[in-house]
Amino acid sequence: MATRAAVVVWRELTAVETSSVGSASVCRVSAGQFESFKLLRGVNTVVTRRELFGSLCAMVFLINLARIVFAPVIQPAAADFGVSAASLGAVTSAAWFGSAAPRIPTGYLLTRFSRSRVIGVTGLLLVGSATFTAASQSVSHLIVGAFSMGLSSGIYFIAANPLVSELFPERVGTALGIHGGASQVAAIGAPLVVSGVLLIGNWRVTFLLIAVVAAISTVALAWAARQTVLPDAGTADRSLITAGRAQWPTILTGIAFLGVTGFLWNGLFNLYGDYLTIAKGIDAGTGRLLLSVTFAAGLPAFIFGGRLADSVPNIPLLLAVTGGFAVSVLTLTAVSGLYAIAAVSIVMGYLVHTLFPVVDTFLLSSLPDRHRASAYSLYSATTLSIQALGSGTVGVLVTQGVGYTTIYRAMTVGVVAVIVVMFALHRGNRLPTESGMEQAPNTDAARWVLTRSLKNQIWPQQITTQPRLRLDAENG
Repeated sequence: MATRAAVVVWRELTAVETSSVGSASVCRVSAGQFESFKLLRGVNTVVTRRELFGSLCAMVFLINLARIVFAPVIQPAAADFGVSAASLGAVTSAAWFGSAAPRIPTGYLLTRFSRSRVIGVTGLLLVGSATFTAASQSVSHLIVGAFSMGLSSGIYFIAANPLVSELFPERVGTALGIHGGASQVAAIGAPLVVSGVLLIGNWRVTFLLIAVVAAISTVALAWAARQTVLPDAGTADRSLITAGRAQWPTILTGIAFLGVTGFLWNGLFNLYGDYLTIAKGIDAGTGRLLLSVTFAAGLPAFIFGGRLADSVPNIPLLLAVTGGFAVSVLTLTAVSGLYAIAAVSIVMGYLVHTLFPVVDTFLLSSLPDRHRASAYSLYSATTLSIQALGSGTVGVLVTQGVGYTTIYRAMTVGVVAVIVVMFALHRGNRLPTESGMEQAPNTDAARWVLTRSLKNQIWPQQITTQPRLRLDAENG
């Protein structure tokens, strides 16, 4: 039956019109021809890539919430334990160290197991670690809980980001931007969620809610992954060492842009409420609201930043965005007054969150299939290890009597120094440039669709419901 169906599809495809749109070969498929595709593929029973992508966006919301939630929790937790908020900088650092710790091991796991299976494990880990954290009765217990919740995010991003880029290879930046935007919704909502929880209970209830919702989301994602035909782009990725040796210029470029900048950002947003209270005279509630505003600016930044990364050269864009962020932080340390601080917070939040999808687009579109997940894990582990030191470093310096303003200005000078070096290397053509994802052939698109579909069961998703349906052959 399957063979007969394949013959029917082949005969239909020989009559398919093909044309070029930009660099893509496009098939124009009639309604009857599309029914032949459905016969072979079983469209009615198979979840599309877009539906799986929706499940990933739901999961990333919870995964990012697990990292971000410790920033607004610091002040109520410090009051509960009878310590200063600055002394709990180690808690937020633990969450980010936890996020960094499993990234290289996860890269190894991805050379042995599918991306979807590894992603499923992160949900189970989040359920257990959130429940453990909710039971915290001491600072050390909270630190361990933060680290364990960070582990789930580290595993997830290494497995999910390459998968997202491979689901939509023609629009890597756009897909990563939407996925990042979903995670940013958690960052926006975290301070508001904590504030709402504090109205009805203590801060521990926040982690119980995360555990319950994570359990439901994990089941939904596991079902979607089992029903979806996934790309096989990473099947040749079998060695971390080989990937690191082959792709070190690209890896180091990503680390240079996001390492020091992320160190500054981590040290700033995790202690943003305390900084605004001490340095700007703003109360804790307003500080949490301003933190939400800063994260809210990141939602359009992810989406439009990802689209922009698909359209312009990434290295000049990275230089411009990183430089703008450094200027915004310096401006924040100089201004006073609620409205001025709110305005700078919006600009600062937009710029730093634009940086994330642009860096990921540069890396994941530059790295070939055979090295993508392994090289990305090496980059990500190194970058997160640097970033994780940010809040802890700032917290230690503050407890030793150094002012927040002095610390943030000094850290910004470090970011500017890196920008200058990277600009000089770019001008000298010493930096790698994005090369684009490995693409399907442009010729004989109709036959290519059938051949790839039968051989690898990778099917196009960009199908519209027009009278003569349009099928993007390069998106399978």
